[in-house]
Amino acid sequence: MEGPPRRGRGEEDEQGEGGGPRPLEVAAVTFANGGDNIGVYVPVFATAGVGGMGVYAAVFLILVAVWCCAGRFFATRPVIAKALARWGHILLPLVLIAIGLLILIEGGAFGL
Repeated sequence: MEGPPRRGRGEEDEQGEGGGPRPLEVAAVTFANGGDNIGVYVPVFATAGVGGMGVYAAVFLILVAVWCCAGRFFATRPVIAKALARWGHILLPLVLIAIGLLILIEGGAFGL
């Protein structure tokens, strides 16, 4: 009986070493999904000035670090990781829809 084919040095399986997506795939999806943000960020950055840009950059980097730490924390908790693996594909869209509705309601979008 023959085992799985051996790979040479440097070869990865289809989803990367750990079974997850490869970094290039994540970067491509992030880039593709971020196009609509250009319409928001360009005017903000154009009027922010150097000081404002520094504040935006610092806040962005700090909050990305917070999200990464929170993601690692939750992913390393077996109960939470199992629940997210099972229900995440349902929970995430519901949370994003709820956030979008909250933004629209508080912004007065339905008071036409």
